[in-house]
Amino acid sequence: MSLHFVFGASGAGKSYYIYQKIIRESIQNPKKQYLVLVPEQFTMQTQKELVRMHPRKGILNIDVLSFERLAFRVLEETGYLCEDVLEETGKSLVIRKVAQNHKKELSVLGEKMKRQGYISEMKSMVSELRQYEVSKEDMEKMLECAKDKPELYYKLKDIAVLYDGFFEYLEGKAITREEVLEVLGSVAGKSKKLKESILVLDGYTGFTPIQQNVLEKILPLCEEMYVTVTIGEGERPYVQSDATNLFYLSKQTVSRLCQTASRVGCPVDDVKIKGNARFFHQPALAFLEQNLFRSKRNCYTERQDSIRVLECANPKEEMEYVSGMIHRMVRQKKMRWRDFAVITADMDTYADYAKKMLERYEIPCFIDEKQTVLMNPFIEFLRACIDMLIENYSYESVFRFLRCGLLDLTEEEMDVLENYMLGMGIKSWKKWQKEWTLAYRGENPEEVVKIEALRVRLMELLEGFTLRMKVRKATVSERVRAFYEFIVSCRIQQKLKKSEQYFEAHGEVGKAKEYSQIYAIVMDLFDKMVQVLGEESVSLREFKELLEAGLSEAKVGIIPPSTDQVLVGDMERTRLKDIQVLFFVGVNDGKIPREDGGGKILSELNREDLKLSEVALAPTAKENLYTQKFYLYLNLTKPSNQLFLSYSKQGADGEAILPSFLIGNLRKMFADLPVEKVRQNDSFAFEKTEQAFAYLAKGFQNIRKETPSKYWQELFLWFVSQEEWQERVKGLMKSAFPKKIADNIGRSVAKALYGQILENSATRLELFAKCACAHFLSYGLELKERTAYEFNAMDMGNVLHSGLERFARHIKEQGVEWDEISLEEMEKLADSCVEEAVDSYGNTVLQSDARNAYMVNRVKRMMRRTVWALAKQMEQGEFKPSRFEVSFAMADSLESVNIALSEEETMKLKGRIDRVDVCEDSENVYVKVIDYKSGSTAFDLVALYHGLQLQLVLYLNAAMELEQRAHPDKNVLPAGIFYYNIKDPIVDCVEKESEESLNQRLLKQLRMNGLASADPEILKRLDKGLEEKGVSSNSIPVSINKSGGLSKTSSAVDEEHFELVSGYVKHKIQEIGQRILKGEASVSPYEMGQRNACQYCPYQGACGFDEKKEGCGYRRLAQVKSEEIWKGMEEQMQESEKAENEKGEKK
Repeated sequence: MSLHFVFGASGAGKSYYIYQKIIRESIQNPKKQYLVLVPEQFTMQTQKELVRMHPRKGILNIDVLSFERLAFRVLEETGYLCEDVLEETGKSLVIRKVAQNHKKELSVLGEKMKRQGYISEMKSMVSELRQYEVSKEDMEKMLECAKDKPELYYKLKDIAVLYDGFFEYLEGKAITREEVLEVLGSVAGKSKKLKESILVLDGYTGFTPIQQNVLEKILPLCEEMYVTVTIGEGERPYVQSDATNLFYLSKQTVSRLCQTASRVGCPVDDVKIKGNARFFHQPALAFLEQNLFRSKRNCYTERQDSIRVLECANPKEEMEYVSGMIHRMVRQKKMRWRDFAVITADMDTYADYAKKMLERYEIPCFIDEKQTVLMNPFIEFLRACIDMLIENYSYESVFRFLRCGLLDLTEEEMDVLENYMLGMGIKSWKKWQKEWTLAYRGENPEEVVKIEALRVRLMELLEGFTLRMKVRKATVSERVRAFYEFIVSCRIQQKLKKSEQYFEAHGEVGKAKEYSQIYAIVMDLFDKMVQVLGEESVSLREFKELLEAGLSEAKVGIIPPSTDQVLVGDMERTRLKDIQVLFFVGVNDGKIPREDGGGKILSELNREDLKLSEVALAPTAKENLYTQKFYLYLNLTKPSNQLFLSYSKQGADGEAILPSFLIGNLRKMFADLPVEKVRQNDSFAFEKTEQAFAYLAKGFQNIRKETPSKYWQELFLWFVSQEEWQERVKGLMKSAFPKKIADNIGRSVAKALYGQILENSATRLELFAKCACAHFLSYGLELKERTAYEFNAMDMGNVLHSGLERFARHIKEQGVEWDEISLEEMEKLADSCVEEAVDSYGNTVLQSDARNAYMVNRVKRMMRRTVWALAKQMEQGEFKPSRFEVSFAMADSLESVNIALSEEETMKLKGRIDRVDVCEDSENVYVKVIDYKSGSTAFDLVALYHGLQLQLVLYLNAAMELEQRAHPDKNVLPAGIFYYNIKDPIVDCVEKESEESLNQRLLKQLRMNGLASADPEILKRLDKGLEEKGVSSNSIPVSINKSGGLSKTSSAVDEEHFELVSGYVKHKIQEIGQRILKGEASVSPYEMGQRNACQYCPYQGACGFDEKKEGCGYRRLAQVKSEEIWKGMEEQMQESEKAENEKGEKK
């Protein structure tokens, strides 16, 4: 037995030397066993290298292994592998279970164990303690050391509880991977495979205590043991130095192996590989290897381009530059993809950018990292499913489950279900079990039958599974079996296979591999849960925690699909071989050197404190700084031709970041090493046509603000000249110079949408006047906002309207007038009517919770105040209610609601008048129309003129026509049109104020607004108090001045003006109807003062209105005086009459 060191600098050829040596010897000694041990992630690369170097292209008696694989080979050979080996996922499961069992003993870590990622941290802690062979005595030493530091002391106590509990739980059931090496050390002497073998250790920067112990057991058995050690030329490998020395790790490894050799009586010798063949043609790279992180301050003064430093805006731009440069070098220098590598210390940030950018340049790549499976639809299916059970079928959990894409539901079916759940407040398991028969507001009752069929389908799938899983305490085995059977019933495996085939067909190899492995990964996790925890009784929430712990550790390993591809990897994990050009990205402060990210069980301060206990643990952050320098040295000396280092000015989050110290160090070492600032227009916009087009598109973003560069203009002309690109260029131009969309849909489309008989209403007409496009989207395309299970302003208005209608009907049935019943009876009846309205409303939201119960009480309070005020208003005048909730349906032959738009086209209006009051004398019937509003609507003559407020006049026209039919022998005259705003105002009470005075002030606030007749006789009938001078009405917007005339603030007009406004509204309604059937759908919202059509419009995201667009802008309506409005109405009516006369003459 003998121990041989192979010393040499990075790039000297140590691996090449030892591989050549064992290949020669293996050919000469075919019966001898040669074992090559390398780190786990390097095994395949080393096998490939040995096969490539071997003259026979085969390595029959050379085995490439990691420590772990060697252990399994030996244990299999000797028959000592009798217990199951716990994988990383299994460890997480056991730690979660142990934490649950000992939660009362965990004073510091108890609650933290539920946080995502904390189980993984604890698993790493357990692995570290085992790797460094920390015993119970060592734990006692650490606790003694920490007795004056309570936070650390109690944390260590918790760690000890979990550490001991972990191995106690596993005793007799399984062993960990760390323990496999312990078993290897104990049985190595019984292995024929190890005896007289030649053992080579290559690629290690050091060994853990357990690995060191294994080597001590193996060394006496081997014929020869070779260890390659990276150490600079001129360094003394057998002389130990402090941690600041670049080769401290290497010297420490040599020292420990020499001590091992001494203990077993093994001779030691070495081979020193001098020179550096890798950098024979690149003196600058050779100088870098010889001087990087050395104490001597040499400077390379020659001109060079082997090393370049680049400053980029952000990580995305870094990877865009790298991708473009690789593509250019392959194209111009005839290189292969495999000649390039990209490394970083921040794979979390750069891996995704690397994948996207390299794919954009059509560069084959392999991302050297195990991918988490948490975003896979199957994993989301599992997590969403168990959350749905825990959250008792809440809306959010159900649709997280349904939308994972693995159920036999179409998108349309899911949309229908979602709308129903939102509209009806379906958010519990209990409601899913009941039959769905009710329709929510605005839903077609016939659709409920189809929705119920969907519910039944889902319940057939979910009910049995849900009932099995909802058992309060069930064993892990029982829950896993229920889950497995549910997965089978959903045919998940077949669906995943289809996805795998889809990705394969579309060339997405990585995704295809993920989908090919994911089902087996989950089944393996289920097996481990049963194997390790099978008979443990757990609640559903505890089962979720176990499942989450296992899934968080599950990773998909992807084998490189090709040998000719760019390797993207981590600075410490990835092994590079035969690289000509290396791109080192993300060379920023905080990444190089890598900062301690925090979140570990033992902080760096804790580890520094525990050094006094003299118990060996993993290196501290301070010690790791020196280790990182060694890894930097190894990576920076990998390329044989060129090295690119790049850093960003901004992080992925947009925050400013600084370059690493490494950039400054290199610039001091090389006189000719400027920082090149990457700009898009001087990089690789034209390397690929798609990238050139992306550059063109980016230029269009600022084309209105600045003149494009010459590059951009030439590129634009080239694309315009290429027929296959012209349509895409036109699309860019449309986006850069947006125009207003078409103003109409055409008469034929309008006819198809609305029919020849246009069914309309005042609300719809007013919407068209506000914005024709909003009308088209609402009534043409019938786009609706999603109905929510809530009590909103519209619901309150509907309940109040319904309550008032019921109140009026009850009063009429009793044969009394409003002002004839007592206040107590009135309030009692008002409450009863609200309750009736609530019961019949259909939407059960009003009985759903305490908040909505309060809202019902508020409605009752408003109802009481309203009926009181309405009764008082009636008491002040002579008008009596004639009709309530008057519906003029389409079947009615009223002229005012059946309007001819052309010879073939008709418009039929429908609506419901809240209240019609009348007052009669021997010759006349006076008509007053009142519309209840739950908001704060004010009558506005200007809005009426522009078609924005047609409702009251339309209702007056219909009411007068109805009254004329009822009183054919009398004159029917307008008395007024009014809005009554339903509210419950609060007024300040003045000291010693009488109840009557307070009521008068309340009535003043509840006064109706609108337009009254100026006829003194009618005014007296509307409010008896207006007979006096200098008074103001508490019921209508009219005041009498001291001279007995109407005040300037009064809203009243004579009969002639009422006739004018009535005729004008008929004309406006006809005009709007004609425009609708003409197909007008322009995006032209009105703006008047501070109001505009877009303020509360639900279609803002659909119409594309933008004032910046050419031809886009608000339709500004003038706020003119009332005299001008009346004049304008008169002129329009005269023009309309003239046009009709001319049309008749032509016929």
